[in-house]
Amino acid sequence: MSKYVVSIDLGTTNTVMAFAEAGSAQIQLFEIEQLIAPGEVGAAALLPSLRYHPAAGELADGELQLPWRADDVAGLSQVVIGRLARKLGSQVPGRLVASAKSWLSHPQVDRMAPILPWGAEADVAKVSPVAASASYLAHLRSAWNARFPAHPLEGQQIVLTIPASFDEGARALTLEAARMAGLPSLRLLEEPQAAFYDWLFRQRATLAEELAETRLVLVCDVGGGTTDFSLMKVDIVDGQPAISRIGVGNHLILGGDNMDLALAHLVEARMAGGAAGSNAASAGASASAGGSAVASGNAQPHAKLSAGRLSQLAERCRAAKELLLAADAPERTTVTLLGAGSKLIGGSRSADLTREEVSTLVVDGFFPLNEQQAPAKRGRGAIVEFGLPYASDAAITRHLADFLRQHAGATREALGLPADSTTVPIPDTLLLNGGVFRADALARRLEATLAGWRQQPLRILHNDNPDVAVARGGVAYALGQSGQAPVIGGGSARSYFLLLDDATHPDQPRRAVCILPRGAAENREILLADRTFALRLGRPVRFHLASSTADAPQAGDVVTLQPDDYVQLPPIATVLRDSSSADARKEIPVQLATSLSEVGTLEVHCVARDDAQRWLLEFQLRGEATTEAPSDEAPMPAGLAAAIDKIDRIFGSRALQVDIKEVKQLRAQLEQLLGSRESWPTPLLRRLFDALLERAKGRRRSSEHERAWLNLSGYCLRPGFGHTLDEWRVEKLWAMFDTGIQHHKDSQVCAEWWTLWRRVSGGLSVEAQLRVLDDFAFNVQADAAERGRRPVTLVNGSEEDMLRLGASLERIPGNYKAEIGAWMLDQLHKASKAAAKAAANRTRTGAADLAKAEATQGRFLWGLSRVGARQPFHGSAHDVVETPVVEQWLDAVLSLDWKKVEPAGFAAAHLARMTGDRSRDINDTLRAEVLRRLQGIGAPANWSAMVREVVQLDQADEKRMLGDALPPGLKLIA
Repeated sequence: MSKYVVSIDLGTTNTVMAFAEAGSAQIQLFEIEQLIAPGEVGAAALLPSLRYHPAAGELADGELQLPWRADDVAGLSQVVIGRLARKLGSQVPGRLVASAKSWLSHPQVDRMAPILPWGAEADVAKVSPVAASASYLAHLRSAWNARFPAHPLEGQQIVLTIPASFDEGARALTLEAARMAGLPSLRLLEEPQAAFYDWLFRQRATLAEELAETRLVLVCDVGGGTTDFSLMKVDIVDGQPAISRIGVGNHLILGGDNMDLALAHLVEARMAGGAAGSNAASAGASASAGGSAVASGNAQPHAKLSAGRLSQLAERCRAAKELLLAADAPERTTVTLLGAGSKLIGGSRSADLTREEVSTLVVDGFFPLNEQQAPAKRGRGAIVEFGLPYASDAAITRHLADFLRQHAGATREALGLPADSTTVPIPDTLLLNGGVFRADALARRLEATLAGWRQQPLRILHNDNPDVAVARGGVAYALGQSGQAPVIGGGSARSYFLLLDDATHPDQPRRAVCILPRGAAENREILLADRTFALRLGRPVRFHLASSTADAPQAGDVVTLQPDDYVQLPPIATVLRDSSSADARKEIPVQLATSLSEVGTLEVHCVARDDAQRWLLEFQLRGEATTEAPSDEAPMPAGLAAAIDKIDRIFGSRALQVDIKEVKQLRAQLEQLLGSRESWPTPLLRRLFDALLERAKGRRRSSEHERAWLNLSGYCLRPGFGHTLDEWRVEKLWAMFDTGIQHHKDSQVCAEWWTLWRRVSGGLSVEAQLRVLDDFAFNVQADAAERGRRPVTLVNGSEEDMLRLGASLERIPGNYKAEIGAWMLDQLHKASKAAAKAAANRTRTGAADLAKAEATQGRFLWGLSRVGARQPFHGSAHDVVETPVVEQWLDAVLSLDWKKVEPAGFAAAHLARMTGDRSRDINDTLRAEVLRRLQGIGAPANWSAMVREVVQLDQADEKRMLGDALPPGLKLIA
C-alpha cells in the first residue's frame, strides 16, 4: 500500500504537486527543487512548465547540475526546466518550449513529433508536445524521489489533473506523457472538479452551513492556456449537501496566453514607431482577431518580430498585465525587449503600457459585460500565433453565455425553475480558479457580468490561492474516495456517440447513436445490444466517434448532433483476430461495449455476439485530422455488382481470354455502369479499390493490364486518407512498392506508377514518403552511367512525373522540400531563358518553342507553389519550408512578367498564403507587393483573399493545387 497520496497539476503555465500521508487530512505543497540561476538550485511550489534548449557552449554541464542525476526523457544532452528556463527564454529568442499542454489538444499536428519550440531555427533541438509534458513530470518524479528515496513517486497513489474539456485523444496523450516519465499508474481528474474539491475540503467542517443557500455552483477555470466551465449541483440530503457535476464546457484554447499575446501585438506596433500602436482598443481588437498590418491592402506594414522574439515580448507583457491589473496597480509600467546577440543592451526597445490600456484590452476585450448574453462569434478570427488554433472569439463571457444556454435544461432543474422558462438560467454561486483571476479586475468583471445576467448578486466561494488549488484538490479527491473528505458525483462528463452517416461538410448535422451517456458511472459497462456489426477477422476495423457535453440521451438512442454540439474524436481501430486461429478470415457478428475506466478515459470493446471474445479498440492518435470521414453505410449504386464483375473479368484469377481492347475500355465500361467517375463518392471509390486490391496479381498479365490497374487504383484511393480503413488499404498497397512494375520498359506504365503514388501520397507515412524520395532523387539526379546500372525495381520517371511526385511529398522534412524546390527553381530559370529566346524568334519554330517553354514554366511554378505552400494539405505544419527560403522563391516569381506568365500569380498567392502563424507567414512588405501585383493583373479575388487573410481554398483552387479533385464527400478543412 502506498504511503502517500500525490496530486499533480500539469498546467500550461506552471506545474504544481501536493501530497498527504495516507490516512492523514493534512494536505501539503511539495517544494520543487529547480535551477533558479546557472549553478544555483532553489525550491518553490510552482515549477514553470517551460523548457529552455541552450546553444552549444552556452552553459557548462556543472551549471545545470541538480540534486539528482537523470537523463532528459526527450533525449537532449542539455535542457533547463522551470524558473531558470523562463529567465533564459526571456533573454534569448527561439529556444523556449512553452504551452506544451495546449499542443496536446491540437489535432492538426503530430503531437508525438519533435515540433517545439515552434518556429525555432534549424540549429535548435526540438521535442514533441508529449515529450515536453513528460519532462515536467519526470522532473517532479526525480525531485520527489530525491526527497523520499524510500517511497518513490511511481509507487504512490497519484492523481493527475487535466482540463475538463480534454477529449479522449488529449487524455490518452497525457497518459502517454506520464508513462514516458516513469509514472504508468495514475488517475485523471478534471481541473474544475479539483478546484471545487479543494474548496470543499477546506470547508468540510462547516460544509452544510456554507452551502445551505446554494443550489448550483459555476466553476470558471481560466488558466494560461485553456478556459473550462463546469456546473456542480448541490442537493441537501438528510441535512448534508450531496454534490454532483451536471455539465462541462467544450474545449477552448483561450486563456492568459491569449491576453499576453494581444498585449504583445499592441506593444510590438508601438515599438515599431508611432501611431500604429497608439490606440489600445483598436490594436487590441486587431491582435485578438489575428489582424494583419496589410489586412486592408493599403496599410503601411511595419517590421514584425520573429516568432521567437514575439514569444519573448509576450512573456514581458504577462508580467506587465499582472502588475497593472492588481488591486493596487500603478498607473503605468514599461515593457522592455532586450536586443539580440551582441546588441543585448544597446539593441533593446521599450514601450509604456498604462493601467487604462490594459484594462481596455484585457478586461473589455476578453471579459465584456455582454448584457445581451450574445453567443460566441464563429469562424476564423482568433489570434493564430506559434501554430496554435486559439478560440475564434476571445470574449470569454460570450463562450460562457453559450455554455449556460447549452445546459439550460439541467440548470433550471437544479435551481427549481420552470422547465418552460425562456430565459437563460444563471447559477447562484461562483467559484473562480486559474492564474488569470489573480488579476483582481478580471475576477470583479466576471462577477459583475453574471450578477447583471442574474439581476442579483451571486455568492462567491473564496479561493485562497488559484495557483495551487487544483493540485491540493486532487489530493482532496483521493482522500474523498477513502471516506476522509466530501465527494462529487456525476460520472462521465460527456456523452459519447458512434457516428453513423456521411459528413459531406464539417458544418452539417450528423446522425449518431449514443454509446455512453453523460453521467455514466465508472467501471460500469454498457453493451450496445440493439446494434450488431458484421466484421471480418484479420482485417482492421475502424469506428468514428464523437463526444458532446449537451443534454444527455440514453445509451442506444439515435440522435442528430448539431455542428456546435459535438467534437469528433480520433478514430478507434484494431485488427480483430480469433484467439483460436490467428489466420482466420471468417466474418463474425460483434457488438460494442463501453465504459468509463478508473483512469477516467473512455474504453470501447468489440464483443463477439456468439462466444463473447473481446477486442479493445484504441484511439489512433497519429492519424490525419484534416478530413471528415464518411461512413460505409452510404447506399451503393445499382451497377456496383456489375462493375466488380467487370474488374474481375479483367484482373480476376480465372483464366479468361480477354481482348486487349476490352482492358483499355474498362474505365469507360465502369462509367457506363456507375456514371461519370468525377461523381463517384468516396465509399464507392473505396469499394472499387478493394476489388482491385484483391485482384492485384492480375495487373501483370500485360502492359495494358498494368496501366489500367495502376490508373484506377490510384484514382479510387486518392488522396490516401479520409475514409474508414484507408490506413490499412495504403499499408497493403505500399507492400508492392519495392517490387516495382512488371513492364518497366513501357513509359506509360512507368507514368501510371508514379501517378498512383502521387495520388495516394497523403496516406503514406513519413518513412514511406522518404523511401519514395530516394527514387525521386535518382530519377532527377542520376547521370547516364548511373541510369545504366538502375535496378529493374526502380521505376523510371520523367521530369513531369517527378515534378508532380516531389510536390506531393508533404510529410518529408522541410529541408528536403527546400532541395526539391531548389531543383524546381533551377528548371524554372532555364524555362524562362528558353521562353525569352523563343520570343525573340519570330518564326513558326520560335512560336512552338515559346509555347513549350511557357508550359514548362507553368508546371514548375505549380510545383514550387505546392512544395513551398504555407498551409499543407495532408502534412503537418511543422514540416513546411522555412519562411526565408520561400521568400527567396517569391522574389524569383516576382521577377517574372505575370501578364505573360499567368501561373506566376497563382504560385505567388500560394507561397504568400496567410496562415496567421508568424513562423510560417512571409514578411508584410513582401505580402503587400504580392497583393499589389495580383491587383495589377486583375487576378481572381480569391487569390488576393488567401494572401490577405486566413481562408479556405475554393474547389477550383483546391483541384488546381492537388492536381486532382477530391472525391465527393471529402472536404479538406486545414
